[in-house]
Amino acid sequence: MAFRGTFDYSLDAKNRLTVPAKFRPTLAGGVVLSRSLDVPCVELWRPDAYDRFTTESLKDLNPMAPEVRRLRRFFASSSFETELDGAGRVAVPPPLAQHASLAKEVTVVGAEDHLEIWSRDAWLAHDVELAAEVPDLAARLGHPA
Repeated sequence: MAFRGTFDYSLDAKNRLTVPAKFRPTLAGGVVLSRSLDVPCVELWRPDAYDRFTTESLKDLNPMAPEVRRLRRFFASSSFETELDGAGRVAVPPPLAQHASLAKEVTVVGAEDHLEIWSRDAWLAHDVELAAEVPDLAARLGHPA
């Protein structure tokens, strides 16, 4: 299942996020929460998809290269395996919540192979920048906007 859409939610007092109902069956086998590489959000993955992402990211690179070892360390140290509770919620670990500056109001964003959890204000600002950047990105990648 591809993760698509944008959903506004609130974290509860224990930093638990209610996962959108349509995605819960896909995530019933567990989730991996991780720090994003390039933006201030928390990524929510199926464990197999996260493993595939990290493996493919490092594929064909020298495993002894310091840069590869640093990336491997980043992936392992900034990801947490967990499960949805009976109410379809997932607890966001404090280091990840701090990385993304998550407070009560959050936005859950589909990113095809995973979900992203953003501070609502950060998402709104990023979405404006992203929309303005898309035509240039498409042109640079050889596709008309």
